[in-house]
Amino acid sequence: MYNWQRPQWPDFVYNLSDSEDLLLSFAEETGNIAGILQVSPESVKTENLLDIMVAEAIKTSEIEGEFISRIDVVSSIRNNLGLNISPQFVKDKRALGLSALMIDVRKTYADLLTEEKLFEWHIMLLGQNQSINSGKWRKGTSPMQVISGTVGKEKIHFEAPPSAQLPQEMKRFIQWFNETAPGGSNEIRKAPVRSAIAHLFFESIHPFEDGNGRIGRVLAEKSLSQTMGRPVILSLSRKIETDRKAYYNALENAQHSTDITAWIHYFTQTLLDAQIEAKKLLNFTLQKTNFFDQFKNIFNERQAKAIRKMLEPGPDGFQGGMTAKKYMSITKTSKATATRDLQNLVEIRALKVGGGGRNVSYSLPI
Repeated sequence: MYNWQRPQWPDFVYNLSDSEDLLLSFAEETGNIAGILQVSPESVKTENLLDIMVAEAIKTSEIEGEFISRIDVVSSIRNNLGLNISPQFVKDKRALGLSALMIDVRKTYADLLTEEKLFEWHIMLLGQNQSINSGKWRKGTSPMQVISGTVGKEKIHFEAPPSAQLPQEMKRFIQWFNETAPGGSNEIRKAPVRSAIAHLFFESIHPFEDGNGRIGRVLAEKSLSQTMGRPVILSLSRKIETDRKAYYNALENAQHSTDITAWIHYFTQTLLDAQIEAKKLLNFTLQKTNFFDQFKNIFNERQAKAIRKMLEPGPDGFQGGMTAKKYMSITKTSKATATRDLQNLVEIRALKVGGGGRNVSYSLPI
């Protein structure tokens, strides 16, 4: 039996005793980020927000097996945030829809959830598409199933409620979502707990013909932001995408019972990891800003280009460090010039040198 087939549905039960430490840690990390943001320059806040939103947009699609141009996502989000002096052209229409969705979720996080808003999000995500009933609940009599495996060896992981039940199921979900919000009649004050239930509840109904995972993660973010009282600064999808198998296993297990203790523990841990990663990114952005301020007008054009390339991977660092060969490739210069530029960067302490001989490499001091 699936959870929605059980007589207790949708009255989920759970025990938080094993998750209390995670919930406390999440609250502490959230406070840390709020403190860092409070003293950060506006440029750092904007860059950090952009990085988080781009990561969320790209990774929420990758979880579903879709790969969208990062350049188009960045351009589209920058256009929507008004960061481009003149709007940049965006070729990939999916990037336009995703960025519009990401912006809208942040702008309207405090609003009550409505059926109209869910339809609006669905159209943003998938466009006006008749073949998948965009902006409408799914229809037809065929069962909505989550399946894996090859033809003849399929495994059914989950089957959602029949489409005839969707209006009633979604009315009940929307009512639950609004009643558990701050000030609601059934308020859930622990943000990760409410977010975990919101995501599971929605995914178990699976009301759309496509896009359920992406809308479900948007609802998890909206729920988290509402309960925290501000737009959340983390990328849930980036954390989920690092171990999709664990996510799908946890979701599948939770969809067979109305006791969701294990699911809440998994989801809270995922949110905590995402929050820690967000703090790491924010600290890196601060260090990067201070680094460029320190060496303003000192780098030549080649050096600045190479340094920016080293900073692109973010807190994880530039793979293998910078070498003369990589420097030559990035800046299109000779070996002699590359060697001279790198030595200069070491002398002014913009780079640290490691190894020796043919294995010499350079790393950033941040």
